[in-house]
Amino acid sequence: MKTRAKKSEDRPLFAESLAEGSDGTRLYVRWRDGPHQTTALLSDGIVCDGYIYKYLWEDLSHIVSVAHWNYRGHGRSALPADPERITVLDHAHDLDAVRRHLGDPPVVLVGHSFGTQVALEAYRLRPEKVVALVLLCGSFGRVTYTFKGSDMLAGVLPGLIAFAEQHKKLARAVWSRLPVRFGLELARLTGDVNLAAVRPEDLEPYFRHAAHVDFEMFLRMLREAGEHSAEDVLAQVRVPALVLAGDRDSFTPSEVSEVMARLLPRAEFELVPGGTHALPLEERERVRRSIAAFLTRVLVE
Repeated sequence: MKTRAKKSEDRPLFAESLAEGSDGTRLYVRWRDGPHQTTALLSDGIVCDGYIYKYLWEDLSHIVSVAHWNYRGHGRSALPADPERITVLDHAHDLDAVRRHLGDPPVVLVGHSFGTQVALEAYRLRPEKVVALVLLCGSFGRVTYTFKGSDMLAGVLPGLIAFAEQHKKLARAVWSRLPVRFGLELARLTGDVNLAAVRPEDLEPYFRHAAHVDFEMFLRMLREAGEHSAEDVLAQVRVPALVLAGDRDSFTPSEVSEVMARLLPRAEFELVPGGTHALPLEERERVRRSIAAFLTRVLVE
């Protein structure tokens, strides 16, 4: 599959295509041309297919080229050819395949939530041509042990996985039929999203997409993210990094992101008051300015 709009000199302004993971899994990739060959390569959280980058997709294209991809089993990518290959490292290998598919340009690895772990492992895998990292509302790992400030999720996850494996049809039926409005109301009641600062229509795509992701795969990916850690690679990161966190993020507490920033040799850390896990949607202008200033400094080094 390849669709592209054209501009002068036959250089694509926008393109969509399919990369291929090492096990043959087809991975959806979209790309848009910017004023610089360096490409901001956007990686999502689990069960996300780009909703968090709604504004950054446009805003970053005024500074660099931009690419975004869907994880295996997410969005327009295929289900994993090998169902067991859903670890953080497997996704890092997929990210590397996407880099090569794009022609292997210099990249800024941008990760939100789970995408932070994927970006760090991708840097470990092949640091060549990585010019910077932008890590949004993320952690280096063990995320189920810090979710909402406790290890409760790590404790209940094995039981949820066992239930989903034993009652596949029931679990998938319940998961896929949760109303979008219910998800928005739950987010409002729990304070997991600042609905005073974000438009409901910006969040609805997340709940719609989540309902179509295989529930058992989602739980197993969450377990992998919870048991994975890239803490040992942080000191090895030689490129500049920008770490953004919200002080009301209950999914990835800002303290975790701050620790990660301290362990990265060339990191800048910015804490946004009132920001939650949906920070790029809630504080579009502030996030845009912070990343734009960071990239401007990086590109002139």
